[in-house]
Order: sequence, then C-alpha cells, then structure tokens
Amino acid sequence: MLNKIGSHYERQENWVAEGGFGNETVVDRVPADMMHLIDPSWYQFPPMESMWYKWLGVTIFFLGILSVVGNGMVIYIFTCTKNLRTPSNLLIVNLAFSDFCLMFTMCPAMVWNCFYETWMFGPFACELYAMFGSLFGVTSIWTMVFIALDRYNVIVKGLSAKPMTTKLALLQIFCIYLHGLFWTLTPFFGWSRYVPEANMTACGTDYLTLAWHSRSYVLVYAIFAYYLPLLVIIYAYYFIVKAVASHEKSMREQAKKMNVSSLRSGDQSNTSAEFKLAKVALMTISLWFMAWTPYMVINFAGIFQLMTIDPLFTIWGSVFAKANAVYNPIVYAISHPKYRLALDKKFPCLVCGKLEDDRSDSKSVASAQTTISEDKV
Repeated sequence: MLNKIGSHYERQENWVAEGGFGNETVVDRVPADMMHLIDPSWYQFPPMESMWYKWLGVTIFFLGILSVVGNGMVIYIFTCTKNLRTPSNLLIVNLAFSDFCLMFTMCPAMVWNCFYETWMFGPFACELYAMFGSLFGVTSIWTMVFIALDRYNVIVKGLSAKPMTTKLALLQIFCIYLHGLFWTLTPFFGWSRYVPEANMTACGTDYLTLAWHSRSYVLVYAIFAYYLPLLVIIYAYYFIVKAVASHEKSMREQAKKMNVSSLRSGDQSNTSAEFKLAKVALMTISLWFMAWTPYMVINFAGIFQLMTIDPLFTIWGSVFAKANAVYNPIVYAISHPKYRLALDKKFPCLVCGKLEDDRSDSKSVASAQTTISEDKV
C-alpha cells in the first residue's frame, strides 16, 4: 500500500514540475487509505471552491428527497390500487424501485462527503457506492427496455400478441437484475475498478486509466448498458409510432365513410389507453438518455483522451445522471391517467390539472352499426 501511495506522490511531483499547482490540488483532503485509488491526472487540478461543494451537497440532498418520496409514492400507489396491479405494471413498479434505491444509496453518502469535501468512508465503501450506482442505473434502463417491448407487443402485434403474465414479468425482472449484477460485480474481480470521481465526494468506474483492461470494460459496458438498449428501444418505438399512425388514419377514414365522429368502442378505449402508456414510456426513456448521455460522453472522453476533463464538469455530469431518478414519478403523475386517478384519491393535493377518465373517449357505436346496416342494404 505504501509503495502505491509513494508512487502516486511521485507522479504528483511530476505534475508540479510540469507547471502544476504545487501542494494545492483537488486531492489534498483525500485520506491516506484512499490514495492508491486516485488517478494521477487529478493532481493537475486546483482545489474546488467550498461554494461548489455546498451547492453540490444541497442539489443532491433535494434530488434525493424528491426521488425517494416520488418513487416511494409510485410504488405505494401501484401496489395498493387494485386496477393498477397488472403484470405489465410490475415493470413500472420495478423501475420506481430501482430509481428509489439509486438515490437512497447515493444521496446520504454524497451529501455527507460534500460537507467534508472528500470521500470519508474508505476504499471498500467507495467500491460499494459505485457498484450500487451502476447496478441501479443498468436496472432502470433495462426495465425501460422491457417496458418498451411490452408496449410493442400490445400495440404492434395486437390480438396476436402473447399477453404479459405475472410469471413472465417476474422472470424479466430477475433477468434484469442478473444482467446488472454481472456488469457491476466484474470490477471487483479485476476487470477495471471503482475509484473516486472528480471532486472526490463520489465514486464510479475508472475511465481515466489507459490500460486495455480498463478501457475494454468501459467500451463493452457501454454497448450493453447504453447502445444496445438504445437500439432496442428505437426499434420498438419506431414500429409503435408506425402502428399508431396507421391505426388512427384508418379509424379517421372509416369514420368519415360512415359519417360518424368516432368508431371507438369500449375495447378500443383500452387500446387508446395503451397508446397513452406508450407515450409515458417513451417520455421516460427519452429523459433517461438525456440524463445519462453526458456521463457516457465523459467516460469516452476519458478513455480516448478526447479532451481535458476537469472535476467540476465531471461531477455535474454525474449529478445530471442521478437526477433521472427524479423524472419518472413526475412523468407518471402528469401522463398516466389511471395513476392520476389513484393519486387523486390518496393524495389529492398533489394532482395538477384536469383529471381524465380512461372511458371518456368511448363513443356510442349504435350510430355506426346503423350506418353499416344501411350501407349493406
């Protein structure tokens, strides 16, 4: 251990000789038992101002409160409302659970470390912190993938689709966590590693070490945790949008021929509800990629040395990614009709805007049937 720490101090001296900031670096407050995890490139940066640590701590604190309360509310309402306890909604509950756990495990430690302006819990806690952040991030995106595939199954395949069952939903959730555990446990066994990030108040994947075993992990991990989910979701939603557009066009043309305002029956109202759920899922997934793309760019900039990554830029990229855990409950509160109705019953003060009953778009089919009969005559 001492040899490793000594080696890092030698590299720090090299930074100083090349015009660094002397003893005033961003790693000044890092405890001795953490020094072997610090990449030498951080020695070139001066300490961040205390103001930034305060802003960071306050931001993470409020994001944590919003996420824990919001996702906790989603879990409570979806599990305690009878008409929301469906197999497909198990995936939504799992998404809320994953986001809840993400901020529940990330927020307290980071707020505490911002107070001391460095990581205070030792190397193993640093690794666990990074592992949990990675695990629940991967779990969230792959849950969204299966939500998109479920919407694809219902909307694109229609009556020929195999219905979602509780057993199938639980199997999918099991596979999601198994997949996440594989990618987040491998750094413990030598494929890359978890290290302090940027301003030393949080930990994540090592994207600064240029050794191939570290670079390869970031590259392969990005494929299975970012690019592959993105491609699957684009595929699913391309055909969902295409099917919805085609369906609506045919409905309008048929209604025009029969001189009625709408052809929607009770069954078609259910289909309309599926369209609304697809919009919710698409919005949620779009926000996820908007949140995590900057962090992915930072990782690639590190392993390919595309630009200088300073601590302030890096840590706010990480915060922006964590903020995704706040978006989902807001999306459901705004866009999910049945969730809004249940929220109105349990927490009416939190409902904004006009409530919309799923059955409100159902139209009488009597006039349509009469028209069809007349056409046949």
